[in-house]
Parts: sequence; structure tokens; C-alpha cells
Amino acid sequence: MAGFDAVLVGSGINALTAAALLARDGWSVCVLEQSDRLGGAIRTEEGYTRPGFTHELMSSWHPLFVGSAAYGELGDELHRRGLEYLNTDLPTGTAFPDGSGMVLHTSLEANMAEFDRFAPGDGAAWERQFDKFMANADLSFGVLGTELWSGAGLGLGQQALRRFGRRGLLEFAGHAVTSCRDWTTATFASEEARGLLAPWVLHTGLGPESAVSGFMTQVIACALQLGGMPVPAGGGNRLVEALAGIVRDAGGALRTSADVERILVADGTANGVVLAGGETIGAGRAVIAGVTPTQLYGRLLDARDTAVEIRDAATRYRYGRADLQIHVALDEPPRWRGPDAERLGRTAIVHVTRGLDGVSRAVNEAERGLLPTEPTIVVGQPCAVDPSRAPAGKSILWLQLQELPAGKVLGDAAGELDVADGTWSETLREAYADRVVAHLDNVIENVSSAVLDRRVLSPADLERLNPNLVGGDPYAGSCALDQNLLWRPFAASPGHATVVDRLWHVGASTHPGPGLGAGSGYLVAKALTKPALRRRVLAKLPGRS
Repeated sequence: MAGFDAVLVGSGINALTAAALLARDGWSVCVLEQSDRLGGAIRTEEGYTRPGFTHELMSSWHPLFVGSAAYGELGDELHRRGLEYLNTDLPTGTAFPDGSGMVLHTSLEANMAEFDRFAPGDGAAWERQFDKFMANADLSFGVLGTELWSGAGLGLGQQALRRFGRRGLLEFAGHAVTSCRDWTTATFASEEARGLLAPWVLHTGLGPESAVSGFMTQVIACALQLGGMPVPAGGGNRLVEALAGIVRDAGGALRTSADVERILVADGTANGVVLAGGETIGAGRAVIAGVTPTQLYGRLLDARDTAVEIRDAATRYRYGRADLQIHVALDEPPRWRGPDAERLGRTAIVHVTRGLDGVSRAVNEAERGLLPTEPTIVVGQPCAVDPSRAPAGKSILWLQLQELPAGKVLGDAAGELDVADGTWSETLREAYADRVVAHLDNVIENVSSAVLDRRVLSPADLERLNPNLVGGDPYAGSCALDQNLLWRPFAASPGHATVVDRLWHVGASTHPGPGLGAGSGYLVAKALTKPALRRRVLAKLPGRS
């Protein structure tokens, strides 16, 4: 039986980051990926539509990773292996049906002027919210970067209590669970400002009326001003290759087409895995599973290895709204309509929506099982940041629709499309993509005439590409409050340490949730390499270093 210190199931951003950190710390590691390539939700395809056009099939944008502790620690090594990040001073914007547009800059002063353009006084409101957020950014980002069920999590709570006092802490926590609707309407006078910010709740798996969505909107808005919208030059696979390079250079193993069938447990301790076909790989110190709770407790662990309450809770784990991706090759760059066309053309991600109420309506329709009449369209323009993604003079669009029913489609809110039996057939997939492109015609004048080719990935297609995207949920589980923060993945088994000794759980299904931030992989790697208490105490004694 081959043996390693750590075996990692899956090769998403969290598993690869954990593997790189452990390998760098002297651990022998083995990464096992069931598909034919590493990367999880990072999947770069050159020629996916036409030769010379490079598309990111799923995840595309890397602001969370560039702002992460993992990047702060591994960045130099990643760059030595060829990773280069490109950025923009216009990370996001919104195009409205009346032809107007609003953008968010990486400059506080530019943003104040932009907010004032639609409602005098909103610029000062933006500055106030930014300053107020940054005054406690260590706590806000700390919540998303700390193992909450740990001494560090307790320490973060004590830090907040010392800073605010009991009443102040309750007020701070109360603000943290407010909805995006309540926060944006209380803060900004213009509908445009609300429409600029509200679509970002979709990228956190929430809706504008969801608890915590106001806090997450602030986190994202401030992070975009601070860090922009970076992408790896040439494609996200460059990050995957660089992380894998750290593992290989340290003697670690990375295997694709290696489907883990079962995690081996003896006397309550994980000690290896069995692959489909029967091969056994030992793990002397840790097994790290980058899978959903459904897979972990329903497939990989024997029922005898976990309590019935844990297994039952895992079966009740809920998945969120589904996603649909459209990848378009264009004969020329998109030409936006209206007076803000030039700036929108330089913006990394533009949301097309009527605003806060438009997002709310589409979310509501999707959560009732309906295809939204007027979805929020996430228009990613990778060439605005990295022109190498298309031949000279050409362009691509990365379109994301995050307001689709979880499970079967029960109907069409517009009453136009026949959903048949509710499954994502090729006919339904292409018909809904046609609706999306028709909406884009209202804001991009050449979106139809410039199309060279397009390919659409339905929720069913996305799950086939990555089994963690259950039902096409890009965030590997609902981010409702009972499955978020302290309670992710679920209350019976929160955090990353599981009830099985030496078995750890990472990925979007775990805290701090979805996004390419590598947070769970980093937290687990740090927990595993943390010096023993005796060594930490001795290191603090006089004369020690």
C-alpha cells in the first residue's frame, strides 16, 4: 500500500492550496482528482468556441485569492512558476435598460464622484460606509478568514467584545445579519447605486432579502475598491499549474482520473482511501476531502464510521439556486449602448439588470422553480483585463446566470418557454440562452451581429463537469444563515475537523464558503502544521526564538 502523510480528495483551489502549503512544510502529499484534469471549478479551455479563443468554463475571476492569506504566503513561489496577475481600475459596473450605466472604480475619490452623479450626497454616503467598514475590517475579514470553531475564533470574539463592549457587539452583529435591501436603501438615495451593488449578492449564493446579504455586499464592494478584479494572464489554469508545481517540486503526487471510492477508517481514525478499482493509498497524518457533505457522508464514509445524527443531518444539507454559463466568441469587442458605453467596455464585470427590484424579482421567480422573465445577466469581459484571451481585434464574453431553479424547472415566469418535464434538455438550454442574448441586445448593440460562435452550459452540464456543483449550484450548497458562517456546512458538524479523527473537510461547502479564496484549504493546512502547545510555550520563554 502506497503511503503519504496526507491524501487529498479532489483538486479544487482549497485542496491544491492545502497540498502546496503542506508540501512546502515537509509533508508528503498525494492529490487525487476523479476528472481528467486538476483544478476543480477552475477549467480553462483554449479553442472551446473557436481556435485562439480562451474561455473559463466555470470560475473566472480571482479577487478573493489575490486578497487571501494563501496568496500572501505563496505568491512569490507561484510567480516564480509563471503565474502573473493582470488587473483593472474598473472592476464592476451595471448597465440599466434605459441606457444609463454606473461603474465602480478602484479609487475612493472616483467612486464618490460616481455616486454623486446620480444623487448628490451619495458620494459622502459611500465614503462613510467605506471608512466605517475599514475601521473594523480586521473583524469583518477575520470572520471570513478564521476557523470560527477554534481558539482563534474565540479570540476574534473576545477582540470584538473588548472593542465594542456588550451592547456595541450586539449592534455590530445585528448589522452583520441585515439584508442587502435594507442596507442599500438605508445608505443610498439613488436606485442606480443600489443597482450597482445589489447584483453582487448573487455571487455569494444569496438574494437581496437574505440575512447576511447586506454584510456580504459591503465586504465585496470594499474589496473591489481595494483590489480590483485580477485574473491570471492566459487563464486560471496558470494558477492551477503553479500550485501543482509547488507540490511536485516537493516530491508530492498529483493524479487525475483517480476516483476515490471510500475513505478508510479504523478505530475512529482516517488512515487512507480506496480508489475505484481497489487500489489503496495510506494517509499517516490526514485525509482532506474537498467534496460536498452529500458525497462525504453519503458515499465516501461507511455508515459505521459516523453517528446516525451526522449522517441524517448531511442528508438534509440543501443546495442553492442553479447556474447557467454562456461562452461567446465575438468578431469584435462589444459596443455598449448609451453615454457610459466607453467605460462599460473597459469594465471587467457588468451586471445587466433593472436594479435592486430586478434582482429581487428574478431571485424570487427562481426560488419558486421558474425561469426568470428578466434575469440578472453577469457579463464578464475577460479581454478588458487580459487581451490575450482572444485574437487581435476579437473578444469573448463570459456570461453567467445565477437565478435559476434548484432542481426541476417548474415553469417559465414569462409564459413563453415550454419546460417539458423540467429537466435541462438541449432545447430548453438553448432557448433560455436565446432569451438572455435578446436581453443583451438592449444594452450591447453588436452582441448578435458580432457572434462567431457560442456554447452554453446548463446546470446539468455544470454538474457533469464538477460533481460538487450539485444541480448546477456553483456554490456547493445554500448559503442561508443556518448553513453559513458558524454553521457551515451544517450545525451538527460545523468547521473543518470532522467527527472522524484526522479527517478534514474543505471546499465551498465549508467555511468561509464559495469563491476562489482558498480559505478552507489554508485554514486546514495551518491547523495541521501548527506547532504543539509545548513548543509554542517554549518559544515564548526568554532567550528562545
